Amino acid sequence: MDYDFSDIFARYEAVAAQADAAFQKVAEAHPGCVTCKPGCAECCHALFDLSFVEALYINQRFHADLSREDREKILERADRADRRIHQVKREAYQAVQKGREAEEILSRVAWERVRCPLLNDDDRCALYGARPVSCRLDGIPTAIEGKAHTCGKSGFQEGTSYPTANLDAVNKKLHDLSVEMAARLPTRFSGLAEMLVPLSMALLTVYNDEYLGVRKRDGGEAPSKEE
Repeated sequence: MDYDFSDIFARYEAVAAQADAAFQKVAEAHPGCVTCKPGCAECCHALFDLSFVEALYINQRFHADLSREDREKILERADRADRRIHQVKREAYQAVQKGREAEEILSRVAWERVRCPLLNDDDRCALYGARPVSCRLDGIPTAIEGKAHTCGKSGFQEGTSYPTANLDAVNKKLHDLSVEMAARLPTRFSGLAEMLVPLSMALLTVYNDEYLGVRKRDGGEAPSKEE
């Protein structure tokens, strides 16, 4: 992909750094509650999606930072994880079609565990320096759409007030970067900035002109996939 997104990626890294700083601040204020440590992979089995900017950033770092041998092993795991995630989402969709309550379905999906393909055999992240923002904040209290969440292994007590990371604000920043990135591409896909994908799919995807729906520079269009 012949597009320079280095300035946008730098701003994404700034968001990631802010997340790290927020985590560290809470960890220092409540050392007995934050139980994260090397080798703990509790949060590495959660289901969540990446924004457009984060997916492209992690894909780039995956190819730049890891050896071909390591990438091949991870892609094998990513393929297995992605098939399992697809199955979970399909079952959730079928449940909606049968009239089950959305909140009940989301609660069930939240309990699903799929091992992250970046998690090595020693339960350490193969791309730790470029891990998603969600991973950086897991382990401290977070809130999204008014609902609080804490790691089940942490020492944070229900009913007690703690500093809480606002994921809605974080996601807004990532969305804005995604919109700016998509606007730079001469793409025919109007919803590119809204695209959300699991980390497994972000690793498996080849983000070339065909995938992104980029028009050729001579005014034509690159060969396209189905819209």
